[in-house]
Amino acid sequence: MDSLPEVLIWEILNRVKKTVDRNSLALSCKRLHGLDKENRHFLRVGCGLDPADEALTSLCLRFPNLTRIEITYSGWMSKLGKQLDDRGLFILSDHCPYLTDLTLSYCTFITDVGLRHLTSCYKLSSLKLNFTPRITGCGIFSIAVGCKNLTVLHLIRCLNVSSVEWLEYFGKLGKLEDLSIRNCRAIGEGDLIKLGHSWRKLKQLQFEVDANYRYMKVYDRLAVDRWQKQWILCDDMLELSLVNCIISPGRGLACILGKCKNLQKVHLDMCVGVRDCDIISLARESHNLRSISLRVPSDFSLPLLAHNTLRLTDESLKALADNCAHLESVRISFADGEFPSLSSFSLNGILVLVHKCPIQELALDHVYSFNDMGLEALCSASYLETLELVRCQEISDEGLQLVSQFPQLQNLRLSKCLGITDDGLKPLVDAYKLESLVVEDCPQISERGVHGAARSISFRQDLSWMY
Repeated sequence: MDSLPEVLIWEILNRVKKTVDRNSLALSCKRLHGLDKENRHFLRVGCGLDPADEALTSLCLRFPNLTRIEITYSGWMSKLGKQLDDRGLFILSDHCPYLTDLTLSYCTFITDVGLRHLTSCYKLSSLKLNFTPRITGCGIFSIAVGCKNLTVLHLIRCLNVSSVEWLEYFGKLGKLEDLSIRNCRAIGEGDLIKLGHSWRKLKQLQFEVDANYRYMKVYDRLAVDRWQKQWILCDDMLELSLVNCIISPGRGLACILGKCKNLQKVHLDMCVGVRDCDIISLARESHNLRSISLRVPSDFSLPLLAHNTLRLTDESLKALADNCAHLESVRISFADGEFPSLSSFSLNGILVLVHKCPIQELALDHVYSFNDMGLEALCSASYLETLELVRCQEISDEGLQLVSQFPQLQNLRLSKCLGITDDGLKPLVDAYKLESLVVEDCPQISERGVHGAARSISFRQDLSWMY
């Protein structure tokens, strides 16, 4: 090793990605040990960090050029030793001058005091907090004030982040590009208006409401009619994900859907109040859209929005087909208990979208309108590479046998489909047309029936969902 050029040694180190392999390599000789100290930029620690402060100090001294650190205590128990606390974040701020990306998961002993220590990390650009219950809005505000270069902020299950002054401050700075707020119970859709000018800079927004918490207090705390109208420009938005949100006409999040000129990916999951006009506005404005995922809620009984027409129809799919010429991925799902006669897309609506757009991935879950005729029509889908059918009970062996005629299909997933048997897969056996086949919980398909139907096969059968 001593005779190898240093450039080659660096190349070797850069190609070793797993931490355990890097550790073993560093112990093989002094030269690699020294170079690894300089080249190690990422560190992931957690339950094995004991005693926490001493161990973290030692690691920071050993690797002085760390830029990304992830601390996770998933599965932690008291017998595993004391968790890292505020003192640990002080150690990071004091020993890691190049820190740009920090993730804290299940760190239940870290408080706002610890976050204030991070304000001396001037290069910090990404902070992700997952279940840090002692942190409040005051701690997030101190980060907003002290870390001027922060562009990525993820808050997941931060149950005590109640005040939203930090949102206003980030709005004034106008630097946030990636914001994720998931299951933070005290932050609602209406609070997002406080981002102000930051909407122009946002490239990714993920907002998820805790469904159980929302439905328990929707009548008491949510006043849709009082939402301030938001006239927002989201020219830089590339990805938008909304889960369990309430969409009120002309207000709140509804305004975002029609203002994203460069949107490429949208995910609307169990969002009550989404109407055809919202999807049509999105389609007409977002000509670069490449991926759309719609999961339609089954609960249409919320009196708060009873005056609205809560139904998506083929008009939404037609607008996407006419305006989104780059659409490659479509996922449509209906929640359990959904009656297709109340709110559904017809077979013709789905097929228009597939035939007008270069759809490479199509996933249908609980879509009763899709049947053997739909599979027959997909024989002319010249771009389709991946097909997922979940709980599509109108499909039979006759339709499934047509899959062998799909011109470009490489990946097929079947899950919880009652009407298909081993006979439906026979044309695929030994044909080696498919790269991968996944069969999950289909009661009439056996493990023997999938043998030889693809180069890579995954089979699982758990029928507890039927009972």
